[in-house]
Amino acid sequence: MSGLGKWSLGIGLGLLAVAVVCRALDQIPATVIVGIFGLIGIGMAGYDALYYWLERVQLRRRAARAQRDAEGRRAS
Repeated sequence: MSGLGKWSLGIGLGLLAVAVVCRALDQIPATVIVGIFGLIGIGMAGYDALYYWLERVQLRRRAARAQRDAEGRRAS
C-alpha cells in the first residue's frame, strides 16, 4: 500500500470514529457528512491496496514466465 493509501486509511478511520461520536451526540447532519467523507477515505485506501496487490500478482506471473522460458532454453 502506498503512502497515499495509508494516509487515506488513517483519515478514513478517524472520520468514521468522529461520525460515531457525532451520532452519540445526536448531531445527525454532521454524522452524515463526516461519515460520507470517512467512507470515501476507506474506499480510496481499498482501491490503492487492490491496485498494489494486482501489481505484485503481475510481477509474479512475469517472473514465472521468464523462469519457464529460461528452463526451456536450457533443456533445448
